Amino acid sequence: MAEQLIRDVPIIPVTPPELERIPLVAHRRSLGWLSDTIAGIVEGKTPMWWKISFAIAFTIMVVCFSCITYLMATGVGVWGLMVPVAWAWDITNFVWWIGIGHAGTLISAILFLLRQRWRTSINRAAEAMTIFAVICAGIFPLIHIGRIWYGWWLLPIPNANSIWPQFRSPLLWDVFAVSTYFTVSLLFWYMGLIPDLATMRDRARTKIRKILYGLFALGWTGSNRHWSNYEKAYLILAGLSTPLVLSVHSVVSFDFAVSQLPGWHTTIFPPYFVAGAIFSGFGMVLTLVLPLRTLCKLQDVITIRHIELMGKVVLATGSMVGYAYGMEFFIAWYGGNPYELYAFKNRAFGPYWWAYWTMISCNVICPQLFWFKAVRSNVVIVFIISIFVYIPSNCAYYSPTWVDIWTFIGTIGLFMTLFLLFQRFLPMIAIAEVKGVTPQADPHHPLGGAKVGGHH
Repeated sequence: MAEQLIRDVPIIPVTPPELERIPLVAHRRSLGWLSDTIAGIVEGKTPMWWKISFAIAFTIMVVCFSCITYLMATGVGVWGLMVPVAWAWDITNFVWWIGIGHAGTLISAILFLLRQRWRTSINRAAEAMTIFAVICAGIFPLIHIGRIWYGWWLLPIPNANSIWPQFRSPLLWDVFAVSTYFTVSLLFWYMGLIPDLATMRDRARTKIRKILYGLFALGWTGSNRHWSNYEKAYLILAGLSTPLVLSVHSVVSFDFAVSQLPGWHTTIFPPYFVAGAIFSGFGMVLTLVLPLRTLCKLQDVITIRHIELMGKVVLATGSMVGYAYGMEFFIAWYGGNPYELYAFKNRAFGPYWWAYWTMISCNVICPQLFWFKAVRSNVVIVFIISIFVYIPSNCAYYSPTWVDIWTFIGTIGLFMTLFLLFQRFLPMIAIAEVKGVTPQADPHHPLGGAKVGGHH
């Protein structure tokens, strides 16, 4: 009888507190709450902070295109680029923007393939950031060639003059690498949007919204067949995007590495640039997401755990960048080339020593604070460090003119204009994917309908 009673007692598995993970959605929010909260950002009344931010960003964007128009009408002499200067702000800013866009592909593709479920709350914004950053980056190679109206010569298009691109030019490598990266990233971003566009279509209160969301939702109904095809396509695009994280910025680094200038002609540039791109990209993600987390009241979706994990990625990639900085000096000394050694000594102790040591402090020393959980869990400190991470990329070793400066600042306005439009009219967080990481979506969890000890 006692044995029978023992067998009838329900066995409820208990996870030790030290092994429990912080949930990816706080306070056990329901699936309906997630839909209402995330979609409500788009459906609600336009907040005043968005109108002010958009007005500022749009104004700065207009300044950018005004400077480009002035450049086209006057010539590249309006830049600070001169004969002794190998690269000016046009190419360095191109590299900077491409680097900013790398975090989106990393979060979306690589973390998806590694089954890192914490990516679901931040991948949509990071993917959008990638696309907008590449758009900003694409401006600089065009204006770099001087005669912008001949930009189409970079494409291998048959013409009457039998003029073909110079395939040994790094500028042409950039065209192929960046255009491929942009195309795959755009498809990947759009593919992930389809289920949420259908959600917005079904929730639309106006006919125009219903038509527009329905048009881009491609007839999504959420059937088993649609989900099956969606997951296959998403996996394929993730597989295509992953090599691009390594290849695109490696190709971009060849702009510098294939030159013969001391300090630039080095084989460390491809891995160095890739690590630096992911590093600065995650800094940009944190800089954009943390304010929106508060303004849009998304603390239960973008949790402290997400911020901590992104801090760990910044710590890891920042350490890689620091290692690359150290190896550059070591190779300059070990190689025995006096010109190479002088170039690096001049960086650290020459007239621009302040720029170099500011870069070291922000890119290497500051991220080391993320070793401490108290720092990673403090939203204000994380936000400050995230700004330090990518601002030193603007430092240059020549004197830019006002056209250089305002063209670059204007591209930031273009980026923010596009990002604010995305945040206002599209779901900033992947609704369907966030629902998939909740306990309700797990059939083996009691909240998902699993039987516990013979009872629901």
